[in-house]
Amino acid sequence: MIHYKIFRNFAPNMNYTLNCNGKLLELKTPQVMGILNATPDSFYAGSRMQTEQEIAERTHQILDEGASIIDVGACSTRPDSEPATEAEEMERLRFALAIVRREAPEAIVSIDTYRPDVARMTVEEFGADIINDVAGPVNVQCSTFNVQRDMFRMVSRLGVPYIYMSRKATMKEVMIDCAEVVDTLRSMGQKDIILDPGFGFGKTVEQNYACMQELERMQMLHLPVLVGISRKSMIYRLLGTTPEESLNGTTMLNTISLQKGADILRVHDVKQAVEVVKMWTAMKALRNNCDDVAAYKTRNR
Repeated sequence: MIHYKIFRNFAPNMNYTLNCNGKLLELKTPQVMGILNATPDSFYAGSRMQTEQEIAERTHQILDEGASIIDVGACSTRPDSEPATEAEEMERLRFALAIVRREAPEAIVSIDTYRPDVARMTVEEFGADIINDVAGPVNVQCSTFNVQRDMFRMVSRLGVPYIYMSRKATMKEVMIDCAEVVDTLRSMGQKDIILDPGFGFGKTVEQNYACMQELERMQMLHLPVLVGISRKSMIYRLLGTTPEESLNGTTMLNTISLQKGADILRVHDVKQAVEVVKMWTAMKALRNNCDDVAAYKTRNR
C-alpha cells in the first residue's frame, strides 16, 4: 500500500514552468527533447555524433525540427557498456558543448550525466540549463558511479532544473521512490524537479509495458513527467527488430505517453515527435472545447 503522506511536498499547479537559467520553459504544451550523443558507443548508431561538423549539424537539426531542449550526453548507459571515465566524459562534453553553444547560444541545453562533478562543470563552464540524471536509486556495481546524494546536493547548489529517473521495476515502486526522492530534494532546497519513470532501466520488457499501462498514476505527484522510450529494447525486442527499425514503435508509445500525461518526450527523431505533439494537442483542444460546450449546456438547461 502506498503511504500518501510522503506526497506532501509536491507543487499543486500542473501547468509547470521550468526556470532554465532565466529562460522560462512552459510545459502547458508538451515539449520535445532532442538527443545529441557525443559518444562512440550509444546503443542506437544513428545518434552517435563525434566530429565538429556532426555535432553542429545535429544541433541545428534538433532545433529546426522543433525541439525546445537539446540533451547532450557523453557517457553511454546502454546495457553491458563500459562507462567512460569521468575525465573522458568531461573532455567529450567540453568539445561538444563548445560547438552547441557556438551554434545555438540561446538554446536550452540538458546534460545527460550521473556524475556530480560533471554536472558542476557543464553548468559553471557552459551554462547548462538542466541536469538529466539516469543514475537511479540503486548503487550500480561500478566504481565510476557517485553516491546519489552527492548529485542531489550538487544540483540543489547549482540551482538548475533536475530530472530524476527511477530504476524501480513497478509503477508502485516508481511512485514511492520518486516521492521519497522529491521529499529529500525539497529539503535540500531544490526547486524545479522533473520525474522520469525510467523505461529501459531496471525493468524487464513486460515490466516496461506494465509501467506504461499505469503511467497516468504519476500525475498524483503533481510534477512534470519525462518519458524516454526512443528506439529502446522494450520496442525492438517485442517486435523482433533492431533500434534502427524502431521508429514506428517509438511514435506509437510517445502518443500513448502524451495521452497518459507526459510533459517532455526525449527522442532521437525530433520531427516525428513534434508532429505527434501537434496532433495530440489539436485533439486535446477539440476535446476540451466539446467538454466546455457540454458543461455550458448542462448549466443552462
